[in-house]
Amino acid sequence: MSEMLLTAYDGMFLGPIAKILGWLMNGIYYLMSLLHIENVGLSIILFTIVIYILLFPFTYKQQKFSKLQQKMQPELNAINKKYQGKKDQASMMAMQEETQAVYEKYGVSMMGSCLQMLIQMPLLFALYRVFMNVPAYVTGVKNNFSVLVEEIMATGGYQEKMTKLVTDLRILTQPAADFTVTDPTALSNSIVDVLYKMNSTGWDTLKETFPQLSDTISTTFAKVSDVNNFMWLNISDTPWQIIRTNFESKSYLLVFLALMIPVLSYVSQVVNMKLIPQSSNTGNEQSDNMARQMNMMNKTMPLFSLVMCFSVPVGLGIYWIAGAVVRSVQQFFLNKHFEKVDLEDIIKKNQEKMKKKREKMGIAENQISNAARMNTRQMVDAKKKQLTSAEKEAELEKANAARSKAKAGSMSAKANMVREFNERNSRK
Repeated sequence: MSEMLLTAYDGMFLGPIAKILGWLMNGIYYLMSLLHIENVGLSIILFTIVIYILLFPFTYKQQKFSKLQQKMQPELNAINKKYQGKKDQASMMAMQEETQAVYEKYGVSMMGSCLQMLIQMPLLFALYRVFMNVPAYVTGVKNNFSVLVEEIMATGGYQEKMTKLVTDLRILTQPAADFTVTDPTALSNSIVDVLYKMNSTGWDTLKETFPQLSDTISTTFAKVSDVNNFMWLNISDTPWQIIRTNFESKSYLLVFLALMIPVLSYVSQVVNMKLIPQSSNTGNEQSDNMARQMNMMNKTMPLFSLVMCFSVPVGLGIYWIAGAVVRSVQQFFLNKHFEKVDLEDIIKKNQEKMKKKREKMGIAENQISNAARMNTRQMVDAKKKQLTSAEKEAELEKANAARSKAKAGSMSAKANMVREFNERNSRK
């Protein structure tokens, strides 16, 4: 396998992740080519399956956390209700202590689900970058353009012609194609990016722009079409372009296949959302609002993919469908698994893991609870000390009233006599 193109996404954070994922997809495509199977659409499907298999441990942990969260939700709601409306610092500290105690009871971290999402989301965003610019990562696809790129660069004025072509066809690449640079490698990379983004109509425009290269353009287009075609659809074309072009030529089979990309994307995501356990009403207003927002998002996301799939390349639609199908299969078996699993056993194992982690950090079990209680006690004591002058006067009046009602012969009565004696002597 040769080196990757330099037009890979160069973002500071997602760029390195995309390059690692691109290296993996390049390997899959290379192994397929050894079997004389060179197809980007099929590579996307296999690659998506591999990625979700690699992400499965995180998915499992997230699902396990959700199950445990459902079990401890009544206790968390009771704490929220207990401290509802109390905004003083002592109450907030006490609420935090009790909430933390519930999480420790079930052996989970308060940041459990967030951590899984923080790990998965960058991978999925980087994956999108790979699929939007396959030749930058898959050298087998890039090599199909090499002869044509050399001939274009040998043509006089090709930079101005390519710039006009990009403007006329409204081709967007990442990073943006730049034909004003002098570096031959950078120019070659930009040409490949543009050629890969072109749909069938764009290749016809390319012939008009470089008529002397018509034969090479036709040969390259045939190779790219063979690699890019999946179920007779060019994955660089959008479903809307395919529907509009083939409806005019009465190729209704291609119209139907192109229409099925958005439809399957919608259906597959609806099925996936249906399989995910939904949150029920908990009685806590904040939690219920969040649950309603999540349910609303679950309904709108499939509709969003249905609309978007008409205007994005078929390859991206295949990725959405493959991803939803793989997630649905995983979710089906996860649901079956958690129906049989003993949550008490999971809680016990989680508690043991947390205990071992604390022991490694040199933290004893009772140190945590004692520290939390000390903090709360200190806050209460501090609050008692911070009395206003009016409050102090009221406290003194209460004390004087209590002393005046002391029974004869009691310790309070004797204390009052001593106080009165001292006051008379001090006035003399």
